[in-house]
Amino acid sequence: MKLLPCCRSVSNRPAHEQRSAFSPHALRHHPIFSGLALCVLLLGVVAPLGAGSGTSNPRDLIPYLNQVIEWYHQADAQHQMAAEPNDVITVTDNRRIADEVVRLAFNYARAEVEGAAPEGANGTPGSGVENSRYQSLMQYSSKLDKEAQQVQTELAALKQKLATASGSSRKDVESALAEEQSELDLANARRDMLHNMVEFVSGSSGNSLGVTGLRAQVEALAHSLPASLTEPPPAGKNTSSAPETFSPVPISVGNRIPPTGLWGLTADLFANFRNMRRLDQATEQTQALAQRSKEFRGPLVESLRDLSKRADEMASRPDSTDPTVLAQQKKDLDALTLQFKQVSAMALPLSKEGILLDLYSKSLSDWRQSFKSRYSSDLKNLLARLVFLAVILAAVLGAAELWRRTIMRYVHEARRRYQFLLLRKIVLWCAIAIIIAFSFANQLGSVATFAGLLTAGIAVALQSVILSVAGYFFLIGKYGIRVGDRVQISGVTGEVLDIGLVRLHLMEFGSGGAESPSGRVVAFSNSIVFQPTAGLFKQIPGTSFVWHEVMLTVSPDSDFRAVEKRMLNAVQAVYADYHDNMEQQRRQLERVLRFSPVDALQPKSRLRFTPGGVEVAIQYPVDLANAGEIDDRVTRELLNALGQKPRLNLVGSGAPTVVLKTDLAS
Repeated sequence: MKLLPCCRSVSNRPAHEQRSAFSPHALRHHPIFSGLALCVLLLGVVAPLGAGSGTSNPRDLIPYLNQVIEWYHQADAQHQMAAEPNDVITVTDNRRIADEVVRLAFNYARAEVEGAAPEGANGTPGSGVENSRYQSLMQYSSKLDKEAQQVQTELAALKQKLATASGSSRKDVESALAEEQSELDLANARRDMLHNMVEFVSGSSGNSLGVTGLRAQVEALAHSLPASLTEPPPAGKNTSSAPETFSPVPISVGNRIPPTGLWGLTADLFANFRNMRRLDQATEQTQALAQRSKEFRGPLVESLRDLSKRADEMASRPDSTDPTVLAQQKKDLDALTLQFKQVSAMALPLSKEGILLDLYSKSLSDWRQSFKSRYSSDLKNLLARLVFLAVILAAVLGAAELWRRTIMRYVHEARRRYQFLLLRKIVLWCAIAIIIAFSFANQLGSVATFAGLLTAGIAVALQSVILSVAGYFFLIGKYGIRVGDRVQISGVTGEVLDIGLVRLHLMEFGSGGAESPSGRVVAFSNSIVFQPTAGLFKQIPGTSFVWHEVMLTVSPDSDFRAVEKRMLNAVQAVYADYHDNMEQQRRQLERVLRFSPVDALQPKSRLRFTPGGVEVAIQYPVDLANAGEIDDRVTRELLNALGQKPRLNLVGSGAPTVVLKTDLAS
């Protein structure tokens, strides 16, 4: 925006126009006064009257620019919060405003630095406030320059005089010439020293002193941002009208599906809350930056008011035809024009910046309201989903309790009741897990993916546990085991004490067929049913017998038939006492096995050849409850039978051997 399109020096006009140009009537309508009035009017809209006094300190520029850069970085990071098309529009608008604010801030900073530049080393007057601390040094340097120039002039005159002198006068001229040359050397040495000091003070040697150092710091901060934002305007162009450039950041926002699961709703809820906090912080930074800009703008507005008053005073002066007065009026007008350009170059960027920051704050407020609406909607949906989940879980738990009461009322067998209760527990927890999984997931695909990954991890980590759980259902099947059964697992014989979901416990019996416990409890994993070499043996339900075998070895030339008959009679004599019990168990076997006939459970004899002779073996069934007593009676009867005459020709020790026979097919 150019407020002084026609402001130029009137010295370029023809001489006959200068008087009319500087008449009071012409001053009232001069562009400088109309420009001053318009600028003060525009700035008055942005900065009210009484918005501060005095001039800003150029040393405050660096903290101000740091604040602008920090504010710009948070504005640049807002694209991470864009989740919907409306958010993209807001981010794009905010980014454009932020770029323009940064550009105006650096335009103001450069104008402030130029306005604060002191008189240069080359003697060019500065355009702003001079550095009074080093002004005397610069003045003394100028004085030495004039003295050196004067000595050079005198030295040149002596050289000309020397060319025409002769005799004794020539010696006098030579002496004077040598003296002037020494004075010139001394003056040059002093001048060079002061010139170096002046250059050092003015910053021409590249140090960080003075205003030149401040300019270097401003440019260093400008390099930390994109060049399109901080590049200086073209020479001769108003800093407040730099061309606008915008470098948008590509933001990709797809078709966002509103979350429906608890997990998605919770994540979206926290995301919206976090975005509101970030927008609150951005609003605070924007307000702080606007306040800092207002503090800088206040003194400039006061300066423009003073310039306006001075312009009014100049316009109210009486007309004059005196060339001296007109020249002085021209000089004052040029100075006023130059000062107005300097102040307006600093005030206009700050005024525009204030308007943009107000727009930015309004945009942040609207955007925060949008996030607040989403937050409220997600919170309501989350609470509704939680209530629905609680109702579903309550219904499932109520059905499970009804199931339990039905089992306790109609299932009276303890083993069957335990199985139904265990099945109820498994179904209950599986149903709860499925309901919770569907409640937390946003869609069925995510549930399938989650379930697949979870199942794979569980299968690898809990392989043995899963195998044991599967084995449990084999153990409690039709031909499975129950508490109180006598079993043999991996060579260990005992009574089942407990069947858990993962393992079972046995009370071990003593060796040799003894019925008394050994004092130890043995635990086996249920996965033993899947191990081919482990071996699990149990009695058929309703039976409690086992086959034992007694063996004798006779020489080949003995009457083995007599030996077989004598031994069989001895065993049958004992068997006759519990024959009825074995017959009942045989009938129980037929009922369990149904269509498979079972041979009579009675003693049997067999003959086998061995390297030492002929082995006579008698197999007989024994009741598990009285196995030890029956074996003792069989042994005694065999000893009595072997002691009868004629005595038998036995091989080896001649004593019978009683062993447990577990292979019923042999």
